[in-house]
Amino acid sequence: MAKILVVDDDPNMRVSLCEALARCGYDVESAPDAVTALRQIETKDYRVVITDIRMPGRSGLELLDDVKASRPETSVILITAYGTVETAVEAIRKGADDYLLKPFGVDVLNDTIRRILNGGAPAEVGRASAPAQLQPRPADNGKQIITKNPKMLQILQMAERTANSSAPVLIQGESGTGKELMARFIHNHSGRSEGAFVAINCAALPENLLESELFGYEKGAFTGAVNRKIGKFELADGGTLLLDEVTEMDINLQAKLLRVLQEKEIDRVGGSAPVKVDTRVIATTNRVPEDAIREGKFRKDLFFRLNVIPLTLLPLRERPEDIPVLAEFFLKKFSVESARDVRAVSPATMYILKKCKWGGNVRELENVLERAVLLCHTDVLEPEDLFLSYSPEGEQSTERPENLPAGMTMEEMERRLILGTLEKTQNNRTRAAEMLGISIRTLRNKLNAYKIDEKGK
Repeated sequence: MAKILVVDDDPNMRVSLCEALARCGYDVESAPDAVTALRQIETKDYRVVITDIRMPGRSGLELLDDVKASRPETSVILITAYGTVETAVEAIRKGADDYLLKPFGVDVLNDTIRRILNGGAPAEVGRASAPAQLQPRPADNGKQIITKNPKMLQILQMAERTANSSAPVLIQGESGTGKELMARFIHNHSGRSEGAFVAINCAALPENLLESELFGYEKGAFTGAVNRKIGKFELADGGTLLLDEVTEMDINLQAKLLRVLQEKEIDRVGGSAPVKVDTRVIATTNRVPEDAIREGKFRKDLFFRLNVIPLTLLPLRERPEDIPVLAEFFLKKFSVESARDVRAVSPATMYILKKCKWGGNVRELENVLERAVLLCHTDVLEPEDLFLSYSPEGEQSTERPENLPAGMTMEEMERRLILGTLEKTQNNRTRAAEMLGISIRTLRNKLNAYKIDEKGK
């Protein structure tokens, strides 16, 4: 029986891995940090060490160096929720046997261990065993950023690299793309993570209320001000303040915000002296700031002050490779929350999800799948379950729900999709194949199988 050491500062992750590996038949021990792990490694013979990369004190990469120096015959698997190609390259260069991105299935980890125990080849440089799924911390309310899109991964890397800066961040993106999640990600990876994360929607309050919410007020500052109120800037002192939809802020209040960013101090309404604050500001907008500037609704100098670190999140329609992994994630999440045993999305349903335009982006996909799970009658999400919960707009989908009634066979559904696509492309087979995501040869074979002639009949 192979002896395995699990090293992770997260007690939940540590216990989960140990229990899962024990069920797989391994002799498993654990350590909460690299220093403790090294002491155990010096006194016991472990066949495999599984270690998180990010830990207080010595990192997993440093532990890898220690293991290879003292016990070169011991295999090391590095795990992380914050994978980058650069980290993977460094890990493999240092002698890691594999590199896995959280979350991964027990079967993936077990297969990796078996391959190592059987003398398998080391991992390929830069290979990731799962899409990047950034694990939540308590402040995230259980929400995560999940992506395998190269551009989104680059944005996450930039956010992580600049997290420790105090410079303002401006996050742009359509509604539902995850702007607040990104703001929380930056906060949680910064030196301010122990401080407060305070959010306020600038579009939800009129100018006078927003000013008092941001800066606070003194007792007697106006009728009804019976006590001093501490504003959001002071509440976020030492932490992060999220200004959601900042381009909707009144133009007069923007001047006061600009002064705070420049002087690092706020004036309470009715106050007699400024108050120093150490607050990192992250702003978001679903508008193009330059358009608001041209319309005279947003100050150019404030834009430049906020746009020190610009991040633009992609809409879901520009990251189609994320739809399957997001769908799987939401399916598992809502199945657990609703105590339903919905285990998979059928190929037909996934095809439809990929064809939708998703004007509401990830938030819309999440809502659709939550309703679909509640309405699903089996353990597989079928098109009729999806349509019970969601009626796409005309531009949202290549098919209308009424054209796909419950009980339709897969063959008939596929035939209708092909016919509808050929009609849209005026019988241009090359374009139709591109829209369907198949090769022209596959399309030709489908046409022959369904006896569809050159005119699409």
